[in-house]
Amino acid sequence: MIDPGTCFRIPLDSARIRLDRYLAAAFPEQSRSQIQGWIRVGDVLVNDARVKTGYLLRPGDTVALQTKPSLAALRPQPEEIPLHLVFEDADLAVVEKPAGMVCHAGAGVRSGTLVNALLYHLGPLPTGDAMRPGIVHRLDKLTSGLLVVAKTLAVHRALSDQFASRQVRKEYLALVYGRPSMAAGTIDLPLGRDLRDRKKISVRSRRRREAVTHYSLKAEHGLFSLLRVRIETGRTHQIRVHLAQIGHPVVGDLLYGGNRSRNLPDARVRSAVRDLQRHFLHAHRLEFCHPRTGAKLIFTSPLPSELLQFLARIG
Repeated sequence: MIDPGTCFRIPLDSARIRLDRYLAAAFPEQSRSQIQGWIRVGDVLVNDARVKTGYLLRPGDTVALQTKPSLAALRPQPEEIPLHLVFEDADLAVVEKPAGMVCHAGAGVRSGTLVNALLYHLGPLPTGDAMRPGIVHRLDKLTSGLLVVAKTLAVHRALSDQFASRQVRKEYLALVYGRPSMAAGTIDLPLGRDLRDRKKISVRSRRRREAVTHYSLKAEHGLFSLLRVRIETGRTHQIRVHLAQIGHPVVGDLLYGGNRSRNLPDARVRSAVRDLQRHFLHAHRLEFCHPRTGAKLIFTSPLPSELLQFLARIG
């Protein structure tokens, strides 16, 4: 067993192995999800730097446990953060996540998350993963809209199975640059971690997974198009990458769209895009079956005020 608070070096004759798996073998009394929590909050360093939970240890790497992590300190705490509950019963809740809120704690983020707000409004939640209690699926920080949250482990498993078997229908509204050549279409491009930039997802990756996105034109707004988007799969950044790949990145998405606003001919519109401070991407509709009753549940969420104001501003 590795003594907390010390450094150790990966033997030169070792095969490459994920950091979380290596530590799980070293700390058999802790769950892998708890160990992943240590890594996310920076209690584990590799070569004096923070890394992802899936970092592949190389022979010669130095791993340091800052201190023996306190599980109580790692667990997210309730915080009195405003939250719009769309629906709630004894089994689950449907909430509207605002843009700017992270779903759960991670690198550099320990508070102010959706999980902290959920624990305050809903009370204790199932802890299959101590860092993400109740969380079944996620939205990017700068994306808003509907999320379903499990209130029991049985419901969490059932909802996760529905997502895995593609029984959940998720629709988004996205404002993109330009107008697609086809008013409706399907983007079927496998996605994986970008080879050069680990913060990005790309169609050019060694380990890609199936990703399917359907879109249709809802309205035109000058140089932009409002699309209705439905995803079959839920890959990280899927909608943003797919729409950028066909030449129509989401407005406000600097990671995949770059600074497209500087090429807009209208100074008023350029200013509006710079002031947006979020992605024009909203999880508009969520449809699934209640895990206990079997009833079909359908929820819709209108565009939030800042997006409506943006549309008014660009005319």
